[in-house]
Amino acid sequence: MLEIERLTGGWGQTTIVEDLDLSLAPGETVAIVGRNGVGKSTLLELVVGRAQRHAGSIRLGERDISQLPIHARAVAGLGYVPQEREVFASLTVREHLLVAARPGRWNEDAIVELFPPLGKRFSNLGSQLSGGEQQMLAIARALIGNPKVLLMDEPSEGLAPVVVEQLVGGMRAVVSDGGLCVLLVEQRVDIALDLASRCLVMDRGRFVYQGTSAQLRQDEDQLGHLMGLEQDM
Repeated sequence: MLEIERLTGGWGQTTIVEDLDLSLAPGETVAIVGRNGVGKSTLLELVVGRAQRHAGSIRLGERDISQLPIHARAVAGLGYVPQEREVFASLTVREHLLVAARPGRWNEDAIVELFPPLGKRFSNLGSQLSGGEQQMLAIARALIGNPKVLLMDEPSEGLAPVVVEQLVGGMRAVVSDGGLCVLLVEQRVDIALDLASRCLVMDRGRFVYQGTSAQLRQDEDQLGHLMGLEQDM
């Protein structure tokens, strides 16, 4: 569903992701973990077209989207939940969803079922939402576009544990639905391994390990070594 070959790019002339290959099958959820600043978020920005591609290709299904503008990639089937959420302060929750909506399995009723707290805030402006509600809205906005591939960047970042629990429950429902291909960047390794069937460890713009989440879950020493966290594990 998503095929990345020898992708190199970054911001301006600065190369952050280098000669990277990645393939996701339909319905598969893959997590990318690694230390801060190794290129995880930049990779997602390259896929959606916000960072600058220097070389390589990005295919969505049978279509090469490497040179498409951002909006055309969204129309082609990419959904994106950015790290900063990027909720519009002056739009209501319902307006966010109306602007992004496209026909498909995910509609307002499905969104409310997924995130009940959001359903109570449809008339509230983006600026009136808590951090957790804004994150739910960012995910809902991406889903209601009914993408083929959903990219999520650090959805649990900066949120209280109880809110993270609600979000993970919703994300688990999305993943288990099987209708989406999901690429998840997540600093919380436990969340990444819980949601994804396959996990990739990134360092200095490259993948240094690829394997099943079950394998990494059983070998914490290896995971700690790959992420440079031996003393923290």
